[in-house]
Amino acid sequence: MPTFRAPDGTRLAYRETGTGTPLVCVPGGPTDSAYLGDLGGLSAYHRLIVLDLRGTGRSAIPEDTSSYRCDRLVDDVEALRARLGLPRMDLLGHSAGANVVTQYAARHPEHVGRLVLVTPGTRAVGIEITGATRRALARLRKDEPWFPQAYAALEAITGGGRADGEAIAPFFHGRWDEAARQHHARSRPADERIAARFGAEGAFTPEATRAALATLLAPVLLLAGEFDVNSPPRSVAECAELFPDAALVVQPGAGHYPWLDDSARFVETLSAFLAPATGLSGTGRTGRPRTSGTRPSPPR
Repeated sequence: MPTFRAPDGTRLAYRETGTGTPLVCVPGGPTDSAYLGDLGGLSAYHRLIVLDLRGTGRSAIPEDTSSYRCDRLVDDVEALRARLGLPRMDLLGHSAGANVVTQYAARHPEHVGRLVLVTPGTRAVGIEITGATRRALARLRKDEPWFPQAYAALEAITGGGRADGEAIAPFFHGRWDEAARQHHARSRPADERIAARFGAEGAFTPEATRAALATLLAPVLLLAGEFDVNSPPRSVAECAELFPDAALVVQPGAGHYPWLDDSARFVETLSAFLAPATGLSGTGRTGRPRTSGTRPSPPR
């Protein structure tokens, strides 16, 4: 597994799979990037370069633990770009990783070719998701056999109470089948200490980030899962409005890991966007994103 040095000297690792145009991928969590796999077979079309964020996977634990902060991770992404020798790179962020890559795009727009945000976290741009929004979306799954126990746990968690976080796992998948259970079992939970420092005071400057993204020339694809309570389609749609050239796709039947729920559809969507001539880019002039797939459901 290749490694490189971050600006502060921390040794970071990344893995490469596939061939074709490079796509640098930043995982969520922050946790071991292994859960991304090959993004449902996207490696058949692109050379995936997947970063292990500091303190996760095979990357080293930094001496300065305050460097886990989201805005400081931008420097690690820039160091990886320099290590790869890419003047511009296509960049993907999943979940919390989207907070890193949006801040990267705000700070280094000249180095971004195309930007892909998959079921993105939105803290970097100041979009808050209420418990009511999450519960309303969750109720779309009310006919599932696992719903009563999972929803009770979600109600407790979103209401500020305590509950077993494992109980809400089905809400993160479009189908709570054996494949989803295995993926959940293999996925390492985020280190709570790293996660706390990731969002520490100063990690996000939404006003400045929004202002910078408003002038971003790179095309942006935002992909939401129809049933994703972590990154609800309505919140992802709000995020899409921040970019001059954005395409919003809501993948039907998908949760937080859309490449698991329908790998063919996921790969087709991303490949179309990342192709040199794409039909998924936004209008560019009006700043209004083009939407495809299922439209966000209104709260109930």
